[in-house]
Amino acid sequence: MERKPGDLDDVWKALSDPTRRAILDLLRKGPKTTTEVVEAFLHLTRFGVMKHMDVLRDAHLINTREEGRQRINSLNAAPIRQIYERWVSRYENFWANTLLGIQDDFEANRDFDRSTPEKGPAKGPKKGKDQPK
Repeated sequence: MERKPGDLDDVWKALSDPTRRAILDLLRKGPKTTTEVVEAFLHLTRFGVMKHMDVLRDAHLINTREEGRQRINSLNAAPIRQIYERWVSRYENFWANTLLGIQDDFEANRDFDRSTPEKGPAKGPKKGKDQPK
């Protein structure tokens, strides 16, 4: 299903919560039953996990299918890819070029520092027998 750019708001909302991102990370490892997802978040109630999963499902970030009495949840990375294509890829060349420029400047300064003779600690005139103390 292709989305319009404005339709990604629900995806951004879903990704804005650390618990929902953790659920997606769990599902990235492979499909899980709803019970397995709930058991991975013991600090939350079953109801709380289910609400997070509803937000993810509404954003089309997870797919759920029924197998007998179980619901199997899996990651749908397509909306994340759409965000990447819309927001990240457009700036990829800019940031790559900027970072390469910073690296070039750093290396040029490092090479410049290496080419200048190192100065030791400043030494004053030697105090000897001839000079006043």
